[in-house]
Amino acid sequence: QVQLAESGGGLVQAGGSLRLSCAASGRTLSSYTMGWFRRAPGKEHEFVARISRGGGSTYYSDSVKGRFTISRDNAKSSVYLQMNSLKPEDTAVYYCVASHFSRIPTRPDEYAYWGQGTQVTVSS
Repeated sequence: QVQLAESGGGLVQAGGSLRLSCAASGRTLSSYTMGWFRRAPGKEHEFVARISRGGGSTYYSDSVKGRFTISRDNAKSSVYLQMNSLKPEDTAVYYCVASHFSRIPTRPDEYAYWGQGTQVTVSS
């Protein structure tokens, strides 16, 4: 079991950058595949990115590929999402998630643990 807490959200202009952080507590972070989902107003959860247990493999949705970078520091029990070239359509609540699966989980039900979310708003 692991508890997750996101931070770093806020308001940024289009074209700007923002770095989200996820602090984990409980079981050793390296036991989990980690990821990020987001949910825009009136929409369902959307997969953003995931990273393997050791950090050697990453996977991104087409909508953020080339702009966002997921990383992790297991020694600090932390996961990060660097967001560059932000667009208004990136506006959403962003969630840090943890999965027991070891391949490429991209569905919400494949992640057992979720943080409370942090709001990201991109102005045009």
